[in-house]
Amino acid sequence: MLSGLLKMIIKNIRTFTMIFALGIIWLLFTILTGGTFFSPENLSNLFRQMTIISFIAIGMVLVIVTGNIDLSVGSVVGFISVVAAFFQVKILTDFLFATFPDMDPGMIGLISTGITIVIALAVGFIIGVLQGSMIAYLGIPAFIVTLGGMMIYRGGVLIVTESKTIGPVDDSLKLISQGYLSDIVGVMLAIAVIVLIIGGTLWSRRQKKQYGFTLKPIYLDLLKAGFFSIAILAFVLYMNMADGVQYPVLLMAFVALIFSYLSSNTRFGRYAYAIGGNKEAARLSGINIKKNIFQVFILMGVLCAVAGVVLTARLGYGTTTGGVNYELSAIASCVIGGTSLMGGEGTILGALVGSLIMASLDNGMSVMNMGPEWQYVIRGLVLIGAVYVDVVSKKKK
Repeated sequence: MLSGLLKMIIKNIRTFTMIFALGIIWLLFTILTGGTFFSPENLSNLFRQMTIISFIAIGMVLVIVTGNIDLSVGSVVGFISVVAAFFQVKILTDFLFATFPDMDPGMIGLISTGITIVIALAVGFIIGVLQGSMIAYLGIPAFIVTLGGMMIYRGGVLIVTESKTIGPVDDSLKLISQGYLSDIVGVMLAIAVIVLIIGGTLWSRRQKKQYGFTLKPIYLDLLKAGFFSIAILAFVLYMNMADGVQYPVLLMAFVALIFSYLSSNTRFGRYAYAIGGNKEAARLSGINIKKNIFQVFILMGVLCAVAGVVLTARLGYGTTTGGVNYELSAIASCVIGGTSLMGGEGTILGALVGSLIMASLDNGMSVMNMGPEWQYVIRGLVLIGAVYVDVVSKKKK
């Protein structure tokens, strides 16, 4: 039993190292802030902070895995954020009130929010199509296309806002990022997820046995399921000590599950890893490299749209500074989480842990009232250290 557990730890040493590092960071900031950092209220704010970067990092994993990079994501998020605010505040609300003067204001707010979300997703999709086409089919390097996009969409932010803040947005839109589940609903959801985790683990073992695959010892699978189950329940109970489980965290978990499935259990995901691992071998095996990279950048655009809507909902306004430097935080989160800048390696879970580490550093330094200049220095050192670890591990392999 111990040997099997040891083998599992060695096989997933990077994941356990990240979790250990996160624990050390939390312990250090808890001590330095006199316990303020680990309070339910602050951790609730921390998890809310990490969601926007997490959406971008989830898409960035697939981009980097294919051997590409996207430097435009921060500007795209900022652009879509102000587009969403512009349409709801400047166009949709007035249009709906003029068209349906007798309709309840709350209903008009809901309708305008629904249309705003659709518009934002459409803009993200179009941006993904444009950039993906230039990279995949025109052969322009992703670095150049997305560097140009970073400048173009940052200019777009200033054009849409006319260098002014747009808002406030409707309360129904704010709810996306500022809402909470009730305590009882949060606990019930946690129990349902735990049942799914345990049931899914047992079902997976039965499927593997049916098709003749070698099975791990059952205690290892149960330990893994138990770890995630305890973590989920502890998270919900601790968040209930503040205001409850946050809506954006639920949305992030849902998106992460979808993309984890796409990357691990579909041809699309396996092709992405194959392209990043050895592009020539992938081409010779019949993989449509251009199509796969095109699809990856479309998904990146859509995820930027999701992040843009959540950003607008969180701030309640469309601002000229929205999304600034988000691309650096997303790339850092991926690299810290084990995604190799050389391509072919990385996980969605790792990117989420990386996002949490980055958010923890930002939050902890802010709680300590550390100067912004030192915050930049520390974030830069963490990123360089993560890349160095990646390079060293690659050389060893």
